[in-house]
Amino acid sequence: MKLLLDTHLVLWAASAPARLSPEAFSLLNDPGNELVVSVVSFWEIVIKRGLGRDDFQVDPSRLRRGLRDNGWVELALTGGHALGAERLPPLHRDPFDRMLIAQSNVEGIMLLTADELVVRYSGSIRRV
Repeated sequence: MKLLLDTHLVLWAASAPARLSPEAFSLLNDPGNELVVSVVSFWEIVIKRGLGRDDFQVDPSRLRRGLRDNGWVELALTGGHALGAERLPPLHRDPFDRMLIAQSNVEGIMLLTADELVVRYSGSIRRV
């Protein structure tokens, strides 16, 4: 199964796996699952790191290289994804999360998240 991770889960998987729930850890370590990281997550890290957010102080270039070296698939952002965000109800104001939700819906990929607001959207979204 293809799994798209929200940004915090990507960060935890890469640098703080103890923060992952047992379910998330199991899904990420299942060799039958394909792990997908969106360029939206790298964009979010760059923006929030630049704002000085303590929870985003990872080197995004190093993170990207490490994920790709470990078999993660990178999902580009397309016009179709942007248009998919227009169809989302205003349940969550974070533009990065909204774009990840749109990508999940457009691509038919399961989105894994720890965010209570994200799971309120319809589609293939799972809180772990």
